[in-house]
Amino acid sequence: METDYSFALGPLTIQASVVTTWGVMLLLFGLAWLSTRNLKMFPGVLQTVVEGIVATIEEAVLAVAPEHGRLILPFIGTLWLFLIVANLVGLIPGLHSPTRDLSVTSALAVLVFFSVPWYGIKTQGCKNYLRHYLTPSPLLLPFHIISEFTRTLALAIRLFGNMMSLEMAALLILLVAGFLAPIPILMLHIIEALVQAYIFGMLALIYLAGAIQSQRHDSKE
Repeated sequence: METDYSFALGPLTIQASVVTTWGVMLLLFGLAWLSTRNLKMFPGVLQTVVEGIVATIEEAVLAVAPEHGRLILPFIGTLWLFLIVANLVGLIPGLHSPTRDLSVTSALAVLVFFSVPWYGIKTQGCKNYLRHYLTPSPLLLPFHIISEFTRTLALAIRLFGNMMSLEMAALLILLVAGFLAPIPILMLHIIEALVQAYIFGMLALIYLAGAIQSQRHDSKE
């Protein structure tokens, strides 16, 4: 059973998913701080692991956005790491993944929603970015705007639905089979959590790269 660790902050009630999200952010901040202390030319185990993770994320980002990969790397890398840890938090007894809460996944989707025009304007300028919505015809402006909102909604619902269904399926299996099959359920949770984090981060990366590159192509024309 999930531990009720929500609390009231004045007129606001801080739900358990928010507390878990804060905990994940503090954990990532602490690990980032510890792993960047006393960097050496010949790294130890921790520095080697961290450098391997960063190199893997950087390679994935540069493969999609080679010209602006280093610009969007901090955002996409942070998003990926947060999603991986947040999705795996549900493996800890008494906790649930914050990404099974629609409000959390919606907040992540909103971050992606605003990051697309921010990076587009930063790299191509406001005029070139706004021109994208009028290409190839001004008549398509409403459809471009609708697509921005629909894909944001799809991001939020996809992650929420998959994580919620994963935990519900694991709970049902445990209720039926007891603890006779904990290892397969554990492996399923880990694999699905990693897959969902990868999909969300990759879609965000594609949206950012598509906006930046489309503005560059339009400006050339």
